[in-house]
Amino acid sequence: MSLKPKFSIITITFNAASVIEPTLKSVLGQSYTNYEYLLIDGGSTDGTVEKAKASGIEFAHIVSERDNGLYDAMNKGIALATGDYLCFLNAGDAFHAPDTLQGIVEAIAGESELPHVLYGETAEVDENRNFVRMRRLQAPETLDWRSFKNGMLVCHQAFYARKDIAPMYDLKYRLSSDVDWCIKVMKKSEKLINVKMTVVDYLQNGLSLQHHRASLIERFKVMSKHYGLLPTIARHLWFVVRTVVKI
Repeated sequence: MSLKPKFSIITITFNAASVIEPTLKSVLGQSYTNYEYLLIDGGSTDGTVEKAKASGIEFAHIVSERDNGLYDAMNKGIALATGDYLCFLNAGDAFHAPDTLQGIVEAIAGESELPHVLYGETAEVDENRNFVRMRRLQAPETLDWRSFKNGMLVCHQAFYARKDIAPMYDLKYRLSSDVDWCIKVMKKSEKLINVKMTVVDYLQNGLSLQHHRASLIERFKVMSKHYGLLPTIARHLWFVVRTVVKI
């Protein structure tokens, strides 16, 4: 059986005209074309939407209006998406190669039905699109909801969830709702496939990096909710010890 899933690629923007071009080009250049592209914009005033419209891409939806933050915008994208998989590709991020989606489809060619989650590796790039390094946490060979006890082992942009099991993002989290969302998705998943390829080039200027301490505190709350307070405290103490030993 040859599976030909439809991907819902969702890009969230707000005044992102200076970084969105590589994102748009990477979508337009995909050799696999069974996808829809959704741009969810927060009401940009710098020409972001105009640049997107001039890119040559046929968008399924372009929404430009004020929102209540990143995850509210992502929820709008989920509500509009009609594909088999959700693929969040934020402004500045890009598919790693023109055949990325094709490679993902080929990775599941032997499956009898669409896996619940597809995931892969992440390359980090700078603002000039130069390769910096592979993401420090590598995608594990096997993955389930317990795996994130050891941190967010898979970058959100390299984690494709099947639309029919995907919840909305919890808006009480402003910086780490993606961690909570991925864990919820995995709790509903039976088949998670490592596609064994680099799927995304991640631009090093994310919201959580800009608010690193607050992001860590919120992530601790997410982990405690899913894994328990005492186990989460113990694991974080181990992280500290491990870091000290390495130093």
